[in-house]
Amino acid sequence: MTGVIADRDEKRRQSVLDVKLAGEVQRLLLPKSSPACNWCCMAVRNRMADVLGGDFFDFIELKDGCQVLFVGDVTGHGLHASVVMSLVYGFIHRATQDGCAPQALVADLNRFLRTFANRTERLDHFFSATLFFAVIVPETLTMHYVNAGHPASLVKRADEIIKLPATSHPIGYFDEAEFRLGSFQLKAGDRLLLYTDGVIDSSNSQGEMYGAVRLEEAYRRLDGDHITFLDALFEEIARHLGGQPPFDDCTGIVVDFHASMT
Repeated sequence: MTGVIADRDEKRRQSVLDVKLAGEVQRLLLPKSSPACNWCCMAVRNRMADVLGGDFFDFIELKDGCQVLFVGDVTGHGLHASVVMSLVYGFIHRATQDGCAPQALVADLNRFLRTFANRTERLDHFFSATLFFAVIVPETLTMHYVNAGHPASLVKRADEIIKLPATSHPIGYFDEAEFRLGSFQLKAGDRLLLYTDGVIDSSNSQGEMYGAVRLEEAYRRLDGDHITFLDALFEEIARHLGGQPPFDDCTGIVVDFHASMT
């Protein structure tokens, strides 16, 4: 009996180690820092609810000098979400190697996920995600994007907050899906905030979510550069949680625009 218990404990210990190792591998996929460029400053913060998670993001400079910026959230969180996240992340990186059109890329990614979803009725909903995918032209500060069911991105321009709501439904739900392209003209002095729903869905011990209203209020109020702002925002969310462990993965990206390159 003692041997059986020892074997069970060893298997449990090895399982924990395997999950931790998978978490380390997943963190290697995500960028350690944001890119440095002369027309904007970017900062990112990511907090997983568990060792493994479903949030994903990156910054990719294309061969023509345009900047890809994306953030997404796979359905669920934990081990199964990390597997699908890796599929999505790898697909996007490969698809952008020769340049990209946001609308076509997101449509191709949707078809890619549907090939897996169609193999199962029980697990099909796990092969889905929300996604904000954008290409920014540095010379003009024009941003072309697809928001596939993702929380509305926010642009702060002086005292005004401009919302960029979803242009389409999430990816991975329908075989034949239409993804609409949005465009927005950024200006020097603008601040762009992208985030996953873990930011606004963070709940305290009373079940009260941080919410979109608090987020917009903090966006108006918090000062400082892109790094200072994002640190202060995540500190406010932590205070709201009041020691509660996060239920969902939480990611925030801030981009401060200086001037076009013309």
